[in-house]
Amino acid sequence: MPIYSGEARLIDANTVEVQPASGKAQRVTATNIVIAAGSRPYHPPEVDFTHPRVCDSDSILRYPEHPFSVTIYGAGVIGCEYASIFTNLGVKVTLVNTQDRLLSFLDDEIAEALSYHMREQGCVIRHNEQFKALEARERDVVLHLESGRKIKSDLLLWANGRTGNSDKLNLEAVGLKSNSRGQIAANEHYQTGVPNIYAVGDIVGPPALASAAYVQGSHAAQHILDPAIEPHRLDMIPSGIYTIPEISSIGRTERELQEAKVPYEVGHCQFKALARAQMSDERVGMLKIIFHAETLEVLGVHCFGDRASEIVHIGQTVMASKDLNDIRYFTNTTFNYPTMAEAYRVAAYNGINRLT
Repeated sequence: MPIYSGEARLIDANTVEVQPASGKAQRVTATNIVIAAGSRPYHPPEVDFTHPRVCDSDSILRYPEHPFSVTIYGAGVIGCEYASIFTNLGVKVTLVNTQDRLLSFLDDEIAEALSYHMREQGCVIRHNEQFKALEARERDVVLHLESGRKIKSDLLLWANGRTGNSDKLNLEAVGLKSNSRGQIAANEHYQTGVPNIYAVGDIVGPPALASAAYVQGSHAAQHILDPAIEPHRLDMIPSGIYTIPEISSIGRTERELQEAKVPYEVGHCQFKALARAQMSDERVGMLKIIFHAETLEVLGVHCFGDRASEIVHIGQTVMASKDLNDIRYFTNTTFNYPTMAEAYRVAAYNGINRLT
């Protein structure tokens, strides 16, 4: 299969024009088109990203020095990950959050654990703050907030969102539009408003994970071959947040279940109780299993700590299986000892013992 390198734009619903770095543009025709153009850091017009002390999540990787202090504006996944990295490198970090809590899509208990440990590591977190202006000087930067607070640091990392790479795709040629963040709307099969044009990955918005993009692209290809396939289940894509310690979760949170008035119970396992965690001296963290109090169906798995993004997949497998999805699966299964996977057995017993 030939590969065409260059900047692509739509000519019509079946034609893409590719302009290479040098030379003549080429046109490629196809029955179906899949847009997987990705995203880039969002740049608000009032912030001067040409200043050497103002960075986004990409350009900061090329920053040539080891800063003494960093202000991070935006406490989403990327902001929290960078805050955790810099804090553990000994940098004085101020994380400015526009919301009232970190990562509000997470289970409350997990989000609170992240906040606690980031503060324990030395990160200063400022909630409910909004950008007003930025003063970028020769030796430092000063972030001015609507509250009147001023934060001075060596470097500003702007981590307040991303925008889809749709601005040069010539979407209007096929009657498509992107939203204010450059994202293209798509249905459960990743078809856009033009049925033979699909969009996958960051350009369709949340969950905006590399792991999700892989399966979204695969599903789009399968749907092209077989339009009768079942819609893709976004609820079975786990989140992976690479803070220190890391976080991973799948399924519903306690808050969601409370609002839906679903009877549930919770099982916990603190990592410090596991022999494997004691041996590796990675005792910070926990596994939390949420399950239906009557049917015993596993509704959510939330993990905070070392290798959380690996551990969550055991719960994911059980939740995705109609035959296995029962909290008792974990008590009836023999786990190797000592392992971190054993946390499922401990958490399951903890939850079952809470049932009346």
